[in-house]
Amino acid sequence: VMLLKLKLPASQRFDYLAGQYLDILLRDGRRRSFSMASRPELGQELELHVRHVPGGHFSGRVFDSMREKDLLRLQGPFGTFFLREDSTRPAVLLAGGTGLAPIKALLEQAIHQGIDRRFRLFWGVRDERDLYYDDWLRELAAQHSNFDYVPVLSECKNDAWTGERGFVHEAVLRAIEDFSDYEVYACGPPIMIEVAREAFTARGLDGDRLYSDSFEYAVDE
Repeated sequence: VMLLKLKLPASQRFDYLAGQYLDILLRDGRRRSFSMASRPELGQELELHVRHVPGGHFSGRVFDSMREKDLLRLQGPFGTFFLREDSTRPAVLLAGGTGLAPIKALLEQAIHQGIDRRFRLFWGVRDERDLYYDDWLRELAAQHSNFDYVPVLSECKNDAWTGERGFVHEAVLRAIEDFSDYEVYACGPPIMIEVAREAFTARGLDGDRLYSDSFEYAVDE
């Protein structure tokens, strides 16, 4: 995963809500969508998390040939994935892979605004090496009593790992018996979100309180 930071021209503003995404416009007319991983702040660089996709036209450029001060065209913001700030319900944050990006922005914005509702982040990846923001999240959990962080490994190769294993939604089910008082914010592959929706609503979650942003990695022929 590459952390990509975009700096806007001094004469332009890009107003968005934490959790929304933008499109990178490629020269051949194709688009690549990425969620902002940084909270909205005037003059701040836009942070994106770009996973290297074998055969990926844009991600290949990011990893192999992109340089500082290269120019990119973008359009946005898009999406309805953002924190419902009028709610005081505890929130489950469910992230799969680089689905962490908008979740990170949500957390940064909530902390900046002093929101004291409880947040419980479950981040599912394959192995320990995929926990590319693990140190930051652990430090955040240590600093804020209303934030819990649970990494979940689906293909862990380290026998010494004592944390959660398996599918990320299963770790949530082990931690929470009754979802009737919760909101859920989920970002990741469509199958992760579909399975989580079914499992959580069976445990009492109101389907209208599950907010999601699903994505699949684009591979070019």
